[in-house]
Amino acid sequence: MALSKEQVKNVEDVLKASLRNKFQNYKPEPASMPFHTRLLGKDRLALYSFIHSLNTNFGTSIFEPVGLALAQKNFKMATCQATAGDRISTGAQAEIQKIIDGLTTATTSPNKKEEIERIRKVCQSGEMIKAKPTKVDLMFESKDGGYYLFDIKTAKPNAGGFKEFKRTLLEWVAVILANNPKADINTFIAIPYNPYEPEPYTRWTMRGMLDLDNELKVADEFWDFLDGKGTYKDLLDCFERVGIELRDEIDNYFKRFNKKQ
Repeated sequence: MALSKEQVKNVEDVLKASLRNKFQNYKPEPASMPFHTRLLGKDRLALYSFIHSLNTNFGTSIFEPVGLALAQKNFKMATCQATAGDRISTGAQAEIQKIIDGLTTATTSPNKKEEIERIRKVCQSGEMIKAKPTKVDLMFESKDGGYYLFDIKTAKPNAGGFKEFKRTLLEWVAVILANNPKADINTFIAIPYNPYEPEPYTRWTMRGMLDLDNELKVADEFWDFLDGKGTYKDLLDCFERVGIELRDEIDNYFKRFNKKQ
């Protein structure tokens, strides 16, 4: 089993706290849907609205704290919603744009290792200017000093956003190297589950912009990276146990909406 008893308890505690916090702070949309309400009932509409709301922030409310709980014992430093840095060189900015332009026009293919070295060469060239890169969803420093930064995306990210995803990953590289030019830096897009199971994840939409071997981790690739092989399966079991344990609590919460009919 990948997860220890202590980790299982930590993960399940995080899940329970996240759900209960959501219940306490959740307010259904006030939109009137008379046909839907009469057909389905207020409780089912409230449940639908709740699930939709939960989906929109599942990353920050569930996946980030769970990922943090899993990774803390395996990394020297583990944090979420982190700032990678606040300075970037004009040389690195220009190099990032060249990389993006090459990928956009398909004159080059994504190669993360080469791209990192290109940025490393100019990471302190030109003027050092203030930067405000995208917050890092999960950031780790390994025991041997390597940095691992993750941008958690929905299971079916918009294909039109891949250029900006790529820019974010490269900017994180640049701001880390601005402070530590010799740093071992790795930046990834993480997709917590595969919506196409049992079929393989459809990665072709990302090919051409992302280095699929070195910039993307999907489902078990992501979770097993945090805490070893088998973590993904154990994590699903944790979610199932919490769902069973809280079932009555969840049902009672949504029954309250029918009382207001």
